[in-house]
Order: sequence, then structure tokens, then C-alpha cells
Amino acid sequence: MLRGAQFKTWPNASGQSSTTIDASMKETITLLLNTALEALKAEGALPVGTQPDIRVDAARDRAHGDYASNLAMMLAKPAGMKPRDLAERLIAALPASSAIASVEIAGPGFINFFVNTSAAGEVLFDILDAGDEFGRNRDGAGQKVQVEFVSANPTGPLHVGHGRGAAVGDSLCRLLEANGFEVTREFYYNDAGAQIDNLALSVAARIKGIEPNDPAWPADGYRGEYIQDVARAYMQGDTVTADDRQVTASANPDDMDAIRAFAVAWLRHEQDLDLKAFGVGFDVFFLESNLYESGKVDATVKRLIEGGHTYESDGALWLKTTDFGDDKDRVMRKREGGYTYFLPDVAYHLDKWQRGFTTVINEQGADHHSTVTRVRAGLQALDTGIPKGWPDYVLHQMVMVTRSGQEVKLSKRAGSYVTLRDLIDEVGRDATRYFLVSRAATSQMTFDIDLARSQSSDNPVYYAQYAHARVCSVEAKAADNGWAFDETLARASLHLLEDARERDLINRLGSWPETVRRAADQREPQQIALYLQELASEFHTCYNAVKVMVDDADLRNARLALGMAVRQVMRNGLDLLGVSAPREM
Repeated sequence: MLRGAQFKTWPNASGQSSTTIDASMKETITLLLNTALEALKAEGALPVGTQPDIRVDAARDRAHGDYASNLAMMLAKPAGMKPRDLAERLIAALPASSAIASVEIAGPGFINFFVNTSAAGEVLFDILDAGDEFGRNRDGAGQKVQVEFVSANPTGPLHVGHGRGAAVGDSLCRLLEANGFEVTREFYYNDAGAQIDNLALSVAARIKGIEPNDPAWPADGYRGEYIQDVARAYMQGDTVTADDRQVTASANPDDMDAIRAFAVAWLRHEQDLDLKAFGVGFDVFFLESNLYESGKVDATVKRLIEGGHTYESDGALWLKTTDFGDDKDRVMRKREGGYTYFLPDVAYHLDKWQRGFTTVINEQGADHHSTVTRVRAGLQALDTGIPKGWPDYVLHQMVMVTRSGQEVKLSKRAGSYVTLRDLIDEVGRDATRYFLVSRAATSQMTFDIDLARSQSSDNPVYYAQYAHARVCSVEAKAADNGWAFDETLARASLHLLEDARERDLINRLGSWPETVRRAADQREPQQIALYLQELASEFHTCYNAVKVMVDDADLRNARLALGMAVRQVMRNGLDLLGVSAPREM
């Protein structure tokens, strides 16, 4: 059964007819289907309690319309009808809408919607009117969310893995803010423990003129050139500022406490410079040492003991993490004294909860996978009302850097790994950020320096930015020809955008708000990068095939509106990834 293009209109609040449609065509179609569903329930064709999750997806084949729904197949069994028969009933019950040109049944019972060209094109002016706000929403209603990411030990420059965490974490924060959440960005410094002792020993060795290849070099010392820089600055009596403190070197080569404090501050400052070069900032820097100094670690241990969740064995203090889903119990306090690393993590996350963060997302390397269960178990054992499965985690896999097809393994400055600054210096901030966030965090990735430097369609960031710049160029050419954009004419001419490639672009643009919501809900900023690639591809295909600078003012202005909408959405998407949208390339 085919419903034709004759439509009635819905009355608006004043009782007058209106053809206004929702900004999202999917939402419009979902509303139509839901109205038809309620009508069938009222007729007794469906059980009254039937309330399915109505799915509307973009059609894969343009011959099958713009959008499709499998609602009839979902409800065929409770309705006691064949899917195609139910599809006919649903179509017959659809309210009239100026947004829909026609509806038809395909295959076993898909309901396919063909959208009215002018109605579909209205999204272009939704985009142009909203500007930078298009795609943003208030779904989060100001709910507080804390995102912890990077959290590198202050023992050396940030490596490329930290860079991936920074790109993913910062983009996730931007996404959450775009969905109306109040986001706090937090960096946790492990500035206590054995690794900091090794840092101090390494700097002290350099101060005394001991080289990394010397037998006297500390067994677990850090070997990068930056250690020499720290030693030199310390002996010069330099002053460094690191967020919450300013440290002046005493230049005493035998004062290990002074060396330790200066080295940590120097490297915190160094990492901060790397992050600023990457366009990443934080609201809170939290020090592990503060957990000990404030007594929060001891208080956590006391609470766990009093709760009956610990026991002593072989001189060590154990936590019964198996009571909370772990595969074996874990040591909290070692036989020789001192706490294991996961205990301060539990105290730290209790602090997060006490600060009022009911939603916490930790973006960390995949090597932290084993700590997820332990930290959650420890939090449950505290019996403070923290929900099971809190906090959330986004774990990223390793990054391999290549040049000319060969893996790049070493940095002269770091001594044993490729630094984030190396990549920024090689390919720039934009390419580094885009590449590091473009793949699912759960997948390992190869960062191809040659590809990131290339100016070709194979380079995803260049391809996306070029789409933005290309539209800017078209606008400039139109102005040079004396063809200023006429919005009134463009609005009246949307029906002329009938080329299949233009319709594909319009549909893609209309799906942007849904993409922003889904990417945030699923904690997957790479979905934004994927969307931008698809948008860029469809735009370049359309631009190469459909001429914009035509003499027909109606068609020219309609196509200019389409291009300007692409430019705006591309800008909005790149911003969510922390990438610039250049006007010229």
C-alpha cells in the first residue's frame, strides 16, 4: 500500500494549521509512527500495553527512500498479523504530514519513508540559525560529571600513549558539555612511591656526573636527556611553578628531599607545557601525596578493617575483594610495610564520591584494566552507598608510531619512547589530536607520520578541514561575483535540491544532533571523527558533481545554503575534537 503526497496538517496551539516540523526528521517520523501505533491500540489491533522502542534508520539504498523502520516486524507477533499486513495498517493510520512525500512497504515488512525535499531542506536553516550551537542540547541538565584523564606519573615527558588519553579524554569532555553536562577535568599525579624515589636518585646521579651507562647508575633510574636538564636547573637554583606550588632549588647535591620536590615540580611544569601545546587544560590537579598527608589513606584502611572486609596473612593485610567480584583477594599493606598501589586509588575515588560526583569517567591506558575490578571492589567494601560498577572507565590501547613504514621507537629527549611533543612538532596539533581520537579507544592504532603530514584525501584530518575551507572558498567566489547570499530566495528554493547527492548531504546533516547524543552516551568520541569523514566524503562527491556557481539565482542560493550548512556542521564537529576549522588551505 502506498500513501501519496496529499497531506493534511496538524493544528498548532492556537488552533490554526501548521506545517512546522521537528528539526530532526527521525524524530518527526518516530512521532508519526507513535501516533499510528496509538491509533491501532485504540482500535484493538494491538494490546494496550504495547510500547516498543521505535527505531527509525537512514535507508541504505536511496531507492528505498530516505528513512526506514522495522516496527511492523517487531510487533507482528503481539498483533497476531503478518508483518506486511501490520505495515499496511500502520501506514493507513499515519497522520498526514507535509514533511513526508510518500510511504511504502518493502521486503518482509519494512516501512520506507520518502521525505519531502523542501521539508528535509529546512534543516539547513536550522543549522544556519543555530550556528555553533547546532547539535548541542541540554539533556544533561547541568548534572556534574568528573572526567579523569592523562594522569601521568611526573617522572618524564608525556608519551604518545598519554597523548591518546589526552585526545580521547578532552574530546569526551567536550562531548559531554555539548550534551548539557557540567564537566570537571581532573589530572591525578602519582607523586609518591618508588617511581618518584627513582626519579630523585636519577637526578642526584646526574648532579654527581654519573652517566646512564655508568655501573653506578641507579638500577631503575630514568635515562632520558631531560634528567640532565632537571639536574642542571636544580644546581642553578632555578624556580619552577607547578599549578599549586612554586619550588626553588636549593642547589644542595646531598639533599634528597629537596631534589625530589624540585624534580617533581619541574616535570609537572614540563608536562603542563606539553598539554598546553596540545590544547588540553584541567580544572583540578590532584596529588597522591595529599591522600597520605591528609590521612585519607589511613582513614580508608580503618574503615575497611572496621567493616570486616580485611584479614592478615603472611604478615600482610588483605582485602576480601572476592566478596565483590574479584578473582582473588588483594594485598592492601605489604609484609615489609607500605600500601599497594590500588589502596590509594580506592581512597582517591572515595574522595571523588564525597565531592559530589555521582558520575565519574576514568580515561586510562589498557594496562589499568586489572585495577578496574579491584578499585570497584574496594569502594563497595567501604559501604558508603557507592553504586556497584562505579566509576565508569574508558580504556585506550597502545599506539605504534611509524615513518616510512618503519616503527619509530625512541625519542632522544625521553630516551625510551616517542613523546607527545615529538608528534606535535612533526605533524602539528590538529593532525595529532584528530589521528589519536579517530579510532575506537579499545583498538590498537598505528600513527603514520607520513600520512598525517600529507595533503591528500587519504589524510582524514586534511580531508575534513579541506571540506570546511572549500565552502569558505565558494562563498568568497560568490561574493567576488556580486552574488551575495540571499536567504529568502534560498528558503523558497529548497525544493530544487533534488540531486541524490544533495539529498544524501541533507540527510547526513540532519543526523548530526543524534550523533552528538549517541557519541556522548556511548563514551565514543571517535564517532564524531567517523561522522566528519562521511560528511566530508559526501560533500566532496557532491561538490565535484553539482555546480554551485550557476546563473539561476534560485538554484545557486539553495546550493549555497547547503554548502554553508556543511561548513557550519564541519566546524562544530572539529571543535568537539579540539581541531581547528581553517578558512584557507
